Amino acid sequence: MRKGRWSLKSVIIVFVCLVVTFSLLITDLLISSRIASETEKNQAAQARNVARMVAHSPLVIEAMSGKRDEKEIQTYANEMRKVTNVYFIVVMDMKGIRKSHPDSKKIGLKFKGGDEGPVLKGKENESISKGSLGPSLRSFTPIKDATGKQIGAVAVGISLDNVEKAVRKSRTGIYIGTMIGILIGVIGAVILARYIKKILLGLEPVAIAKLLEERSAMLQSVREGIVAVDQESNITLVNRAALKMFKKAGLPDNPMGKNIEKYMSTTRLNDLLKTGKAELDEEQNVNGMTILTNRVPVIVGNKVVGAIATFRDKTEIQVLAEELTGVRTYADALRAQAHEFMNKLHVILGMVHTGYYEKVVEYINEIVDHRNNEIGFVTKKIKDPVLAGFLIGKLSYARESGTELSVSCEQPLPQPADSDVTHKLITIVGNLIDNAIMAVTGCAVKKVKVEFDYADDILTIEVKDTGTGMSDEIQNQIFNKGFSTNGENRGLGLYLVSQAVKKLEGDLILSSKPGIGTVFAVYLPYNREGGSE
Repeated sequence: MRKGRWSLKSVIIVFVCLVVTFSLLITDLLISSRIASETEKNQAAQARNVARMVAHSPLVIEAMSGKRDEKEIQTYANEMRKVTNVYFIVVMDMKGIRKSHPDSKKIGLKFKGGDEGPVLKGKENESISKGSLGPSLRSFTPIKDATGKQIGAVAVGISLDNVEKAVRKSRTGIYIGTMIGILIGVIGAVILARYIKKILLGLEPVAIAKLLEERSAMLQSVREGIVAVDQESNITLVNRAALKMFKKAGLPDNPMGKNIEKYMSTTRLNDLLKTGKAELDEEQNVNGMTILTNRVPVIVGNKVVGAIATFRDKTEIQVLAEELTGVRTYADALRAQAHEFMNKLHVILGMVHTGYYEKVVEYINEIVDHRNNEIGFVTKKIKDPVLAGFLIGKLSYARESGTELSVSCEQPLPQPADSDVTHKLITIVGNLIDNAIMAVTGCAVKKVKVEFDYADDILTIEVKDTGTGMSDEIQNQIFNKGFSTNGENRGLGLYLVSQAVKKLEGDLILSSKPGIGTVFAVYLPYNREGGSE
């Protein structure tokens, strides 16, 4: 790195820190005044709530009505002031004469401040005024007797110093949050810089530029010809080996920027841009010279943005193939050994799927009836190990729930060509079995039968239960999302079944009668792995 040049890590850290700091400062300016206003509103709301509590106190109402000693108001007001931590609580009569005050010497004197007028007319109000205890934020609430007649008022005050302290406290929280945000921004910048540096393999931009130059030199030094075109079929890259072959074939010099079809009429790169399908080991005639070429599309974001062709003179390839004959013989020997090894692995895998573990078998034989027969039958008939394991688990689950679950399959069901079909089958079969087990709950006979039938690339699945059946009304809604006869927060299972069948382009038929039971029949196109026999 050149002396005096900042590293990429340093630039990223400084830039991110500046952006985060600036953003947080702007945010602080925007919300600080709002926080102050909200804090003042909260303080006013606190004073208003205390005033309402005092105004609705039976003790205060009775004392103001002459049913109790007015001195009790002072005691009550002092206790409420201490509990609520307000500046003062003053109870006054309709003439503004104090009945309570933090300074007992001022009881019996007229309320000071000049802002009590609205409350003596029956209106709640807040104000900021200076009274006998200094400036304060005040809330006024009228006192009314049981008949609704106003008999006095309550004034609750919060010191403006306390309001300012609360505002400063709120702002302190903002400042702390800002500092934490800046700190997190710095940490994030460091992490981001390290992450980018890791992606760039620890290289600085200068090193990347140098590496690009070296890669370009390597591209020009390879013996295979390389040609790249953009999505408009214009040539964007030609290496030295390609130029040499083009010259040998009698094509014009300097092909850069030219349309590949006009430059080389036998090319198929323009067709590749349309199809997006790679063409490997294809022969191509270029003005009488036969080359062996590989053409692949350049795909970015699922869109073909160009294509690349690599090629060599076929004569050179034939010579090389003769030299590799011995290597092929060696590869065949390795392939035979690998095949034998795979057979052994298949035996091990089969033993795992059929449950031949000493301790596992001992434990299973102790708690589950006929487990070995079930595993053997399922794995023999269901060739997909994921689906087979799933069905074995469902058999155990059914036994635990007290349900007799049986699985039948006349012909072995091969593995599907697409593994996604297995996941859809698990969704379909699993939800239908769960629904059937739920349906037989509480019935005298609890039986669920699952039948698989595979023929002519069609898979038929039937799930039968001995439950109470369903009425026509329920059958019309049973596949709706959220509909369930088993309580709230359910109703997704059969909806997912219908969606999975739809995605697999199959059919789903429901047959049910109250008191007899229910049958779900699913018909799916099913392509086996390796194609039809």
